[in-house]
Amino acid sequence: MPPKTHKSSYTIPCTSSFRDAINALAVSLRGNVADIARSILLSIPEEVIRTIPDPGGPPRGDREETLIKSGPSAGKLWQRKPRLQVRLRSGYDVSTVRRALNIALRLNNRSLEIKLRDPNVLSPESEPDQEMSGELERLKKIFPILAFDPLQGGVSTPDEALHVLGFAPRENPDKATIRARFRTLATIHHPDSHYGSHQRMSQLNAAMQLLCK
Repeated sequence: MPPKTHKSSYTIPCTSSFRDAINALAVSLRGNVADIARSILLSIPEEVIRTIPDPGGPPRGDREETLIKSGPSAGKLWQRKPRLQVRLRSGYDVSTVRRALNIALRLNNRSLEIKLRDPNVLSPESEPDQEMSGELERLKKIFPILAFDPLQGGVSTPDEALHVLGFAPRENPDKATIRARFRTLATIHHPDSHYGSHQRMSQLNAAMQLLCK
């Protein structure tokens, strides 16, 4: 029986826009924020991760509202710094986790390119890490989506529209599902966001029009 990996809860202070972009990416991947962070942390050496800029915490005045759930003030709203909550293996510092999430966003919008060695090919002296071996299949599914390239010829067929919106070619999502997926992806790719892309947003619009006309 493999040894149990001890996990810790991490609170990652960040800007509201960074929090929203990461949450939207997690929804689009049908996973969670910890999945994204773990995929980067397990596949990219920490010394490389630390070369990527840390987006940092929220500036003065950037606050979120949350409902107090217990104690004398239960039910009241209070303002706090925006944050992300993740459970990961113990031993990371907050800056490293935040940089890892930044890598995921930059991979997703194609502003960063990282070449990964095939995880199935191990050097003679290497041994598969217990946690790594349990994540290989998830990595294979997540990274192709993070590294998605816009279609060179644009969106002209239903299958291409489904591909752009992250559906399988033979899926038949209803209009409500399509609109929900569009809103999620538009949060990331809208040109006004920090991680926006005119080309991606244009193809999202085209896909939406084609499938919902």
